[in-house]
Amino acid sequence: MEGKKLTGVLLDDQVRLSLDEICEACSCRREWVVELVEYGILEPLDAHGEEWRFTGVSLTRAHTARRLQRDLGVNLAGVALALDLLEEIEALRRGLQTR
Repeated sequence: MEGKKLTGVLLDDQVRLSLDEICEACSCRREWVVELVEYGILEPLDAHGEEWRFTGVSLTRAHTARRLQRDLGVNLAGVALALDLLEEIEALRRGLQTR
């Protein structure tokens, strides 16, 4: 990888992203993000406010949802289930590492 530079941004629960920023980062339409919220895949910090704000964790979930739909053709109900199962697996792994 000589001459190539890998860059990225670390996101966590402290990061606050607008709906437009999520759309830009995922190269998607606002309607798709609204569907993710309707399926419980993403949770805005204040669902009743005028402008939705999301955490960095939501951005990670949106990216994963996009890949599941694009690469595997999974519908949104399947995406919600897959994300829940992936998070459960990760929690179990963390639990095993602390033993």
